[in-house]
Amino acid sequence: MDVDDAGGGRDARPIEATVNAAPGDEMRKYSMHAFGGVFVEVAVDPDLGETRVRRIVGAYGAGRIVNPKTTRSQAIGGMVGGIGMALMEHSVVDGRNGRVPNANLAEYAVPVHADSPPVLDTIFVEEHDPHVNPLGVKGVGEIAIVGVAAAIANAVYHATGKRIRELPITPEKLL
Repeated sequence: MDVDDAGGGRDARPIEATVNAAPGDEMRKYSMHAFGGVFVEVAVDPDLGETRVRRIVGAYGAGRIVNPKTTRSQAIGGMVGGIGMALMEHSVVDGRNGRVPNANLAEYAVPVHADSPPVLDTIFVEEHDPHVNPLGVKGVGEIAIVGVAAAIANAVYHATGKRIRELPITPEKLL
């Protein structure tokens, strides 16, 4: 980007920097992954088989959290996505031609605000990992969605005594 030197007194030359960020030997010596644990409370209607998530608490170790507000929002979004994975989302494959007949959002159930539980809480474990990178940050992108469906399935088992091993957990599978 060129800067006009007329009024600011700044140099008009662009600034360039080069950094080598290739992984070092630490990748072979240390585990540097983010980790987490998810706890879920559900209510299952015994007559209808409808499952409602009442509360989700996720605790995550994701290195240094640079922006807590956006990181918390990302984690809550992952939790809501996990609700969809556990209770709603299902792609159907037509065995005749291998196509997905519900390949658009008009026919594909995803969670909306009304499906979110009243309590979605996120805890970030303070950790300092000097080996992962100079800032000590780790990825938070998928870590929040990973354990939610399994935690919901375990909570449903705890509430009903029925182990559902294929997602989504639908009323038909519970009745």
